[in-house]
Amino acid sequence: MDEARTDLIEGRNAVSEAMRAGRPIDKIYVAAGTSEPAVGRIISRARDLGIVVTNCDRRKLDDMSVTGSHQGVIAVAAVKQYATVDDIFNLAGSRGEDPFIIVCDEISDVHNLGAIIRSAECAGAHGVIIPKRRSAGLTAVVDKTSAGAAEYLPVARVANIPSVLEELRKRGVWIYGADARGESMMWQTDLTGPICLVIGSEGEGMSRLVRQRCDVLLGIPMRGHIDSLNASAAATVLIYEVLRQRSGL
Repeated sequence: MDEARTDLIEGRNAVSEAMRAGRPIDKIYVAAGTSEPAVGRIISRARDLGIVVTNCDRRKLDDMSVTGSHQGVIAVAAVKQYATVDDIFNLAGSRGEDPFIIVCDEISDVHNLGAIIRSAECAGAHGVIIPKRRSAGLTAVVDKTSAGAAEYLPVARVANIPSVLEELRKRGVWIYGADARGESMMWQTDLTGPICLVIGSEGEGMSRLVRQRCDVLLGIPMRGHIDSLNASAAATVLIYEVLRQRSGL
């Protein structure tokens, strides 16, 4: 258990009131097999609000719980409201810059996501896009790992990454997918102009549909015995290559 978790809301009444108050919630975990009407109302309300609900073994809730009285329901609160894709474009427009967007395709490790957000903000990117499912969200642990960068950088959460990539393309953004087998090496690739970098999951990389939406599969030169970097390290290398090129260096 991570120390000083401040993002957990435990118990049926607490979770219900958090939703009623409009608190941003990343995900709700419900003990599998729970059939009480109160829990059913929580699930229904969560789905109306677009909150992901995950059924899990009660032992997982016991391990997560800080209070020891979760009543079969734990919500993971987001540290801030998620942005929209339009918010990201608006930030780029307000700076008079071409959009620079990072898309994370199912990055599940909170430390990797936090590190990517930190690198993106430090390099002047305009936003990060993550999927609703099979992804880490804006939890307190992610915020801490990002060293507070999540407070400044818009992070949008969407239902379907391939659809968003199609939307970005229609808005004039070129899609570059990080790929260990990519034939276009980053140093020989023009990364100026409106750009989206796609970073795949830690184990599998980009999903098939996401890969198909990329205009270019972008590789990082490797000279050692290990042939790949982890997700956040690869993202940082590519993010700063974009910054270098956009700076005219």
